[in-house]
Amino acid sequence: MTPTREEAWNFVCEHTVNESLRRHMLSVEAAMRAYALRFGSDPDLWGVVGLLHDFDYERYPNVTSDGHPNRGAEILRRKGIDEGIIRAILAHASEVTAIEPESLMEKTLVAVDELTGFIIAVALVRPSRSILDVELKSVKRKWKDKAFAAPVNREEIERAAALLNVSLDEHIQLVLDAMKERAGELGLK
Repeated sequence: MTPTREEAWNFVCEHTVNESLRRHMLSVEAAMRAYALRFGSDPDLWGVVGLLHDFDYERYPNVTSDGHPNRGAEILRRKGIDEGIIRAILAHASEVTAIEPESLMEKTLVAVDELTGFIIAVALVRPSRSILDVELKSVKRKWKDKAFAAPVNREEIERAAALLNVSLDEHIQLVLDAMKERAGELGLK
């Protein structure tokens, strides 16, 4: 079964109370929907994958074979969620699932996941704390500062963008624009 957007969001809210984590999933949803449109794919399906990808992280924060996202996959299977959605979620943590991203949707999830967090960090250090004031050049400036958002694996994002056949600048701009469209919902207006 492929849940509707509303069903997926309700499921996220049932499993995640942390507002920042919810906003992260909303950001990834926005980016996934934008990429689905760019690639001529189903934005509803890709959006659901973006929404659900970290729903279990609050309860199982350790990215291990016994934690996220493996525990989440078990929960989704019990709910009867489509195996393609589950596989995409597992592929975004291939280091613990041994499931490498193969489909365009899976590769896109890997490409946008950490980038959305990086962009949020850039917005939050601006005086306005608004993503609407963030430009590509602002993101690129912070990108070069390895101390800024240090845990973000920039090389992984760059490799993932290359697998999508988009330049890093295009990739950042597309994700930034998608997030700007949802600024209010993301708490970044």
